Amino acid sequence: MDLLYAKVGAHEVEISTESKDFKNFIQRNFSIFKGKTSDPDIKITIKKGFGEPFVNYHVEVSKHEEKILFRRADYLIETVFDYRYSVIYAHNEFALKHAITNLYSSFIVYHNWGLLIHSSCAIENGKAHIFSGQSGAGKSTAAKLSAPRELLSDEATILMIDDGKVTVFDSPFRSELQATGTNKTVPLASIQLLHQSLHNNRMNLKKSDALIQLLDKVFYWAHSPKETKQVIKLLNKLVETVPVYDPHFQKNNRFWELIS
Repeated sequence: MDLLYAKVGAHEVEISTESKDFKNFIQRNFSIFKGKTSDPDIKITIKKGFGEPFVNYHVEVSKHEEKILFRRADYLIETVFDYRYSVIYAHNEFALKHAITNLYSSFIVYHNWGLLIHSSCAIENGKAHIFSGQSGAGKSTAAKLSAPRELLSDEATILMIDDGKVTVFDSPFRSELQATGTNKTVPLASIQLLHQSLHNNRMNLKKSDALIQLLDKVFYWAHSPKETKQVIKLLNKLVETVPVYDPHFQKNNRFWELIS
């Protein structure tokens, strides 16, 4: 059993696995350090050989005595109630990425630390800007068009949410583009809820409207009324701290003129 120590957000994660493929996946996609520096925040055992190839994104959540189970066709997570100790059974690397995304999102919500938002994120003048929206709205397009700006995510953005301050961390939960802002932490300056258009323009959303529109952008599988309230509480802090815009943009990089 190989042991790996990775940094995700502000958290140290101890990962053990016998699978060479999964070990290589972790080393390629996560920030690895040698030897633990303290007691890990999260411990994960990863096992290969579960289920079938990807079918859909539906996750079934159930509770059994002292465990919570997250089951998708291609992975199974067995975790304790505070998400600090977990076993992941995954069919392949794609399943493993989504399983760890699911687990980490649940961990940061439960511990009132922050949220994982379905979005891309780029840095401009030392500040982070998130691009989110419905499927096909242009999150990945906005990320690609943001070059040569540093990229912190192209699929799932890690946000630490404090009173009066929101910080973005480099995300290992990526889709197509490699992050170039490795290990950086950057204050969040804005959230853009994208729409593709023939013209570039944007308006500032009311906080209540912004919160509603962001609800389905959070990586979270509801199974606990208490944790769902926690998601809403964190989102409320987010929209109270950071302006949220409703931009319409052409498929070129001129939308940055509206942001800058």
